[in-house]
Amino acid sequence: MISLNQPLTRALRAQTLEITAQVESGFAWVGRYLRVLEENQELRRRNIELSSQVARTRSLRQRNQELERLLNLKDTSSAKLRAARIVTKDIFRQDNYLTVDVGRDDGVAEGMPVVHEGGIVGTVTLVGADYARVMPYLNTDFRVPVSILPLGTEGIVRWPGDRYDRILLEHVVKTEPVEPGQKVVTSGHSGVFPPGRAVGTVDTAYTRPGRSELVIYLTPAVPLRNIDHAFVILRSPDEDRRSLEARSIG
Repeated sequence: MISLNQPLTRALRAQTLEITAQVESGFAWVGRYLRVLEENQELRRRNIELSSQVARTRSLRQRNQELERLLNLKDTSSAKLRAARIVTKDIFRQDNYLTVDVGRDDGVAEGMPVVHEGGIVGTVTLVGADYARVMPYLNTDFRVPVSILPLGTEGIVRWPGDRYDRILLEHVVKTEPVEPGQKVVTSGHSGVFPPGRAVGTVDTAYTRPGRSELVIYLTPAVPLRNIDHAFVILRSPDEDRRSLEARSIG
């Protein structure tokens, strides 16, 4: 009886083995799938960490480069400068302002110009003991007399309050050969900014029908959103002018 059932038993065992193998294979596939998911999650986590490290490294490198340029500005400038960190940027409306971490105790006073290695930033409008508020060029109340290089043509720069990537140069007659790419610097006539500080570069210049003046838009020399530090020039408004007038009277 046993011998007669041996073929049947072997067949049953073989079938059972096949079914078991298929089930085990299925479980093994599930296990491999779960391991692959875990490995993918680990790879994604590592990629996120690496991306964060790269971003932090890039940010630190940019800040170091900015500080190096600012230090170079301090070394090469004849003006007395006070380094400042920009602690607040409120650049979301028309009456924008910045806050810097230097104030009255650092020799800062209202009306002093604020600059960056790339060019002008704004003027000090309010001073506390340790902090000061700055009106940047991206403020509809800001004005600065400028000169177009190499023409020597003068005008007034202001921000019309629309786009953050351009400022407006006014009071330039349409006969002036203004072209894109020309540099615009402070003229020094305001008594606030010393002459020769970069303001921007001519982006577009055109005339409107019936108007005698050019419409000139500049790309600002200093993108405010990208800077974290600046310098306050420790000079009172009209200081040079008053000194010159005093010498003339004497």
